[in-house]
Amino acid sequence: MARPLLKIHRYFHRKPVRFFSFIILYLTAGSLVFLHSGFSSDSSTSGSGSGRDPVISEGGAGGASPTSDGLGIIGRVFKETRRAPRRFGPPWMKENGVQDAPEWAGRGVYANSWNHGAKGRTTKEMDDGRAKYIGCYVDDTQKRALRGVSFFDYKKMTVFRCQDNCAERGYLYAGLEFGAECYCGHKIQASNVSESDCNMGCKGEKTNLCGGPNRLSIYRLELSQESARRYGSAIFKGCFKRPDNVTLALPVSAVIQNMSVDKCVDMCTEKEFSLAALAGEKCHCGFPTPLFTLHEHEDEELCVHRCAGEDFDSCGNNDFFVVYQTQVQDNRCMDRRFLPTRSKHQVALASFPGAGNTWARHLIELATGYYTGSYYFDGSLYNKGFKGERDHWRSGRTICIKTHESGKKEIEAFDASIVMIRNPYKALMAEFNRKYGGHIGFASQAHWRGKEWPEFVRNYAPWWASHTLDWLKYGKKVHVVHFEDLKRDLFSHLKSMVVFLHLEVFEERLLCVEGQKDGNFKRSGLRKLEYDPYTPEMRANIDGLIKTVDTALKKRNMSGVPDEYRPR
Repeated sequence: MARPLLKIHRYFHRKPVRFFSFIILYLTAGSLVFLHSGFSSDSSTSGSGSGRDPVISEGGAGGASPTSDGLGIIGRVFKETRRAPRRFGPPWMKENGVQDAPEWAGRGVYANSWNHGAKGRTTKEMDDGRAKYIGCYVDDTQKRALRGVSFFDYKKMTVFRCQDNCAERGYLYAGLEFGAECYCGHKIQASNVSESDCNMGCKGEKTNLCGGPNRLSIYRLELSQESARRYGSAIFKGCFKRPDNVTLALPVSAVIQNMSVDKCVDMCTEKEFSLAALAGEKCHCGFPTPLFTLHEHEDEELCVHRCAGEDFDSCGNNDFFVVYQTQVQDNRCMDRRFLPTRSKHQVALASFPGAGNTWARHLIELATGYYTGSYYFDGSLYNKGFKGERDHWRSGRTICIKTHESGKKEIEAFDASIVMIRNPYKALMAEFNRKYGGHIGFASQAHWRGKEWPEFVRNYAPWWASHTLDWLKYGKKVHVVHFEDLKRDLFSHLKSMVVFLHLEVFEERLLCVEGQKDGNFKRSGLRKLEYDPYTPEMRANIDGLIKTVDTALKKRNMSGVPDEYRPR
């Protein structure tokens, strides 16, 4: 026995062998611990006694095979280890945070937004005004009460997280089940039951209830006006008066038996049109044009006419059309290129960080067909399609140049400028979210409640004012655009920006931009802090800065700041 042990001792006594052996043992042990943590954390959530399998599966909460369960766990373990790529640019654009991405999956048939909930159900207001509690409802795995998208999180599910993700996708209802499952939809297709049936605490916050076994705690979301209303993948655009020349405005039409929103949207999608207009038994397809701009909304009550094929849907009538935007991409504004000849005329697209510069670039590129450039280089934006990001800002190949710079020397390097201004209260929060969460991410609660936020406001609030004041003072030719005005009336304000760039305006191209205005650069409209992050001292300082900028704009014979900026 001694001789084999002596041989093993001599084998490991060699330095190279010893080194590589320890490395292999270390990696093996680490992998086992890593996988075990994934299995143990998921299995620890299953002790509810309900008999349901808590592991995520494509078909819902129950009935998954052991093989799919194991793959689901391993998939989640590796999914949570992903990290966002490094961000490039000036110092204030380099910091980045990581945000968890939930696993979303489409679910069955989608419902619309015309049903506003049945009467006589339990209601109680949420403290923060984000949503209204509707009640506890039956949920059947074969026939879901909410039939939009769904996701599960058996570690961190909270009421707010479910509400936020459903609102981000434009749904009217968010429902939580089994403490960890979130379902979204536009109408509730089930009966309500006793509140005592929804008795399971949320996995991420035990103080709140998240439904129960086959029971949904449902909330009606108080969406902002700009939040899209969806019917599955189609976006509800509104009720509109019949155009004067229907054949020219909407060139494809058909009479559909047992008409429903699904059937009309499917027909127009198949024929590759971005608009589906329902007019009773008739379905019209087309694109937004000067003959049918979708600018003049009518009262939705004028379009209320039950569809023959679906009791809950409204299909409009011969005089007033119900219009949906399909998933078909309107390609009339998607072509982009560099300028055919290099320009010596440098136009800045200047803004304080968080004032919507990236969004404005997206709009300008679609409206003009030319790439925009940047004073910096952000690799993540280049990868998202901003091909002018890689060019030197003096290359002359782009239509305008993004910049956050201020100061006499930097400003005088440009021949003209479009200056974007945004409400400082919103701009500061947007930039703080970008700084700690990325272009469409969010800062964590720890950052908001820690020392980072007060220090950020102290340093950045004065810069918000000095940035605008410097461009007004040193800019050679300045065109001011307020972020809020651009959101409110995109067509006219974007048109004025194109004119300022000395380019021909194509109305159909602008109408195309309206249908794709958000791009990939919009944060959720529902996610809000549960408290006001601004202290009275911060507000007093920022209100004074707003008055200073307002006065400076009026001295240049420009309209002052919008009403919502002004101190209350």
